[in-house]
Amino acid sequence: MNLSIRGQQIEVTEALKDYVDKKLSRLEKYFDAPLTSDGAVTLSTTRGLHTVEVTIPLKGFVLRAEDESDDMYASIDAVVDKLERQIRKHKTKINRKFRQEGSLKTLFVEDPTGTVATAELDTDTDDDLEVVRTKRFMLKPMDVEEAILQMNMVGHNFFVFSNIENEEVSVVYKRNDGKYGLIEQG
Repeated sequence: MNLSIRGQQIEVTEALKDYVDKKLSRLEKYFDAPLTSDGAVTLSTTRGLHTVEVTIPLKGFVLRAEDESDDMYASIDAVVDKLERQIRKHKTKINRKFRQEGSLKTLFVEDPTGTVATAELDTDTDDDLEVVRTKRFMLKPMDVEEAILQMNMVGHNFFVFSNIENEEVSVVYKRNDGKYGLIEQG
């Protein structure tokens, strides 16, 4: 996996780079082939708190985790643990849903085109209704349950997907009461 490690308000030393590489290499045991995607790692320090953000685009979903603590190395460890839990959760769901033969690792082989079905929007709260960012993505056919799982994996409050049940574009979203909503075309 190609990692882009950058620091915000912190100098990224060789020791930090080596530690991040070593810890993220733990994820390779879940994949048959070496990862070719470009992962992004951001290390930052704000008011004495060390934040680590990792985003790794894969076939059909994005692994994303973030952690903040008093120690940069502890934050790195926590982020890798979160990423491992996401992978295991996704594999369990796929296994439960399909019960197919062969290694589940093949489900995590990357698409050569590198397309990923997630929506990520940056919003600006200005009063002038200006579109500040446009994001294009491929819609992966999936059921509502998988869309909710994908939404939670990328850490967003909504997720746009192609509903496999009616072959239309749908949106799942997290409600203020903690439950989920579904928006479908009329």
